[in-house]
Amino acid sequence: MNAIAFFLLALVVLMILINISSIALDLFRYFFGEPAAKYVLIKPIKPEYKKALEEYFPYYNGLHPTHKKVFEKRVQLFIDLKKFIPRDFDVVLDEVKAIVAASAIQLTFGLPQVYLRHFSKILIHTDDYYNRIFRRYHEGEVNMYGGIIVLSWKSFARGYMNGEDGKNLGLHEMAHALRLENEINNGEFGFLNRKLLRMWRKEAEKTMEIINNGDTSFFRKYGGVNREEFFAVAIENFFEKPEEYKEKYPEQYSILTQLLKQDPILLKHSPRKV
Repeated sequence: MNAIAFFLLALVVLMILINISSIALDLFRYFFGEPAAKYVLIKPIKPEYKKALEEYFPYYNGLHPTHKKVFEKRVQLFIDLKKFIPRDFDVVLDEVKAIVAASAIQLTFGLPQVYLRHFSKILIHTDDYYNRIFRRYHEGEVNMYGGIIVLSWKSFARGYMNGEDGKNLGLHEMAHALRLENEINNGEFGFLNRKLLRMWRKEAEKTMEIINNGDTSFFRKYGGVNREEFFAVAIENFFEKPEEYKEKYPEQYSILTQLLKQDPILLKHSPRKV
């Protein structure tokens, strides 16, 4: 066998081994359900992403410097795990990726191995978009079957520009994704405490009745649609109006601090391993 033939044979064998290794790793992940984060190279945050956090993300800027480092790593990893898809423009800018990822990490910062791994695609529209199935314009949505989170960047950005009105599209849609991720049988399955979820359901039913009877002095009317929408609306208020939330609904607030393992009032987020 001449040198060229030997080289080609060695190359073919190497390619086969790489493919086998990749398949084996995928099977291991599937059957043993380990978090995706453990299999991705954890890189330092890209400077452009960090700059966006510093300029536009109050939650990040309120953290202790040690905790900021953890937050940065998790933002970078979230971005690496997702495919960002522009819908009516050419490319998703770095600052858009960073702030969208940060909204997810803000919600999951107390849950160190949760990266919403089922939702591998994030679709970004410049403005509200027309949903042909529901025949109306949407600001955002979560598609469990396609593993997709859809966002209007205009509405998303507005949620962080006004951080005290209890309306934040990013947190709202990430809250939907979080609840769904908790029920999907993968490496991030069942991370929310079941006892606390039962307590939450009881609280939600009582509060939804109050909302649907016309009291929207704290929660907006949309929170009365169903339990899932109430959870998403509650998360918006949990982060944007925590003091008022705790004063008006102390039991609910306590349950959320335990479910998410963080308290926005204190901003004492324990640094976690990525």
